[in-house]
Amino acid sequence: MKPVEVKFTSEDREALREALSDMENPVDIHVFIGPDCEYCNEAVELVKILVEESPEKNGQKLLRMHVWEKGKHDNVFKEHGVERIPSITLLDGVIRYTGVPAGEEVRGLVETIIRISTNDSGLDSSTVERIKRINKPVHIEVVVTPQCPYCPYAALLANMFAFEAWKAGRRDFIADTVEAYENPDIAEKYGVTTVPAIAINGVLAFVGVPYEEDFIDRIERIVLRREKVDTEVIGESATGL
Repeated sequence: MKPVEVKFTSEDREALREALSDMENPVDIHVFIGPDCEYCNEAVELVKILVEESPEKNGQKLLRMHVWEKGKHDNVFKEHGVERIPSITLLDGVIRYTGVPAGEEVRGLVETIIRISTNDSGLDSSTVERIKRINKPVHIEVVVTPQCPYCPYAALLANMFAFEAWKAGRRDFIADTVEAYENPDIAEKYGVTTVPAIAINGVLAFVGVPYEEDFIDRIERIVLRREKVDTEVIGESATGL
């Protein structure tokens, strides 16, 4: 059995349809594929299913899929900051999934799509103001696995930070959810044995799901003040690889 699989029962698809029915405005989702790619078919299949279960407005699906192939659309790869395949992006690439967001990760992706579609990040207004004041590049990497029940919450939190930065006109605040099995070198780089693991600009900041206020605090300390920080382990919201 592959560690990353895309499987939906009829009940799963019904739940997807019900969740995505909350969409209000169109959302573009981009899938990046290429030759000799073990999981590209799974990435395309996943997004196709999401599009099929998304609602329609004026006869058009609200979730709009775009597929880009390495070697043919390298300019789009560059525009979205995509270096690995498969990848899935939203909002010009500021929200990125490096690897297939399968298993538990589907929930976080679906909720991200809904919040973009309804223009509601769910973040506290004070957090949004602090995000707007960050004037330096931010790259958040959330290392996940498909079996991790806590990982979607960490990915969603990072995605919503990037969403608010994007709404403020920023294109250098990136939320990157990294599937560990497909990208073991990134997991090894941070010594990940428990997920979710969250790195900010190359510094492992959290293991587990942080509170919103703790997350913005760490981003400010690492990005703006360049402080050295210890990794905070939140054991009740983390699981072993």
